Amino acid sequence: MRLLFLGDMVGRSGRTAVWEQLPALRNDLNLDFVVVNGENAAGGFGITQDILHRTLEAGADVVTTGNHVWDQREALEWASYEQAFLRPVNFPKGTPGRGASVFVARNGARVLVMNIMGRVFMSPDLDDPFAAAERELAACPLGEQADAALIDFHAEATSEKMCFGHFVDGRASLVVGTHTHCPTADHQILNGGTAYLSDAGMCGDYDSSLGMDKEEPLNRFLSKVPKGRFEAAGGPATICGVGVEISDRTGLADKVAPLRIGPRLEETIPPFWR
Repeated sequence: MRLLFLGDMVGRSGRTAVWEQLPALRNDLNLDFVVVNGENAAGGFGITQDILHRTLEAGADVVTTGNHVWDQREALEWASYEQAFLRPVNFPKGTPGRGASVFVARNGARVLVMNIMGRVFMSPDLDDPFAAAERELAACPLGEQADAALIDFHAEATSEKMCFGHFVDGRASLVVGTHTHCPTADHQILNGGTAYLSDAGMCGDYDSSLGMDKEEPLNRFLSKVPKGRFEAAGGPATICGVGVEISDRTGLADKVAPLRIGPRLEETIPPFWR
């Protein structure tokens, strides 16, 4: 099974790059399942229903989020009935929407997708992500109710991400970090067979500060006095993510490698997909 995960879409530049390139990627690479993090897609803050629909139309099977999920307040109105939309599963009981669900891939495989938010240096402070993962994996075990399992772990601290990966090792196909918007080089298959990457990076303009126009962030570091709002950078975007080959027999990872396409970073396609 071929699975592609794309990191946080940031602003118009990032979402447009995904919309323009994902259809061809899906076809050319013969992808079975695609997940995209969309929490920064609307001007860098949250996601709208229209952006969600256009991302799904471009070829995503699921759109995950994170700490900015409710920045566009309209999301509270439609989160409960958009089946392909996930918010962090460890929000308190009663929060609109869902944080985990099983989807059917193009090859017929049942894919558990889980969106979890870390707690170290993160706001809001949600429920224990480790306990939430334990609950969801117990309810839908890999190899029984699911043929593959992907976890988008939206967190700041790399230590928390790594410990989480080891915690679910052997029980998930892929644990991929989001939120920091900088792609890491530590893609690997853990001892139990779970593919891991600390951060997928963003789909956005890398001539920026984490996808934001760099002038205002730089001003705040220098002067400590805000001059304006953060605005998403509008230059050409690079899309970043990770590709995984998943065993049809075990549901665990056979191969993992990064994907980067765009003008700023060194381009790479998973070699096993070329």
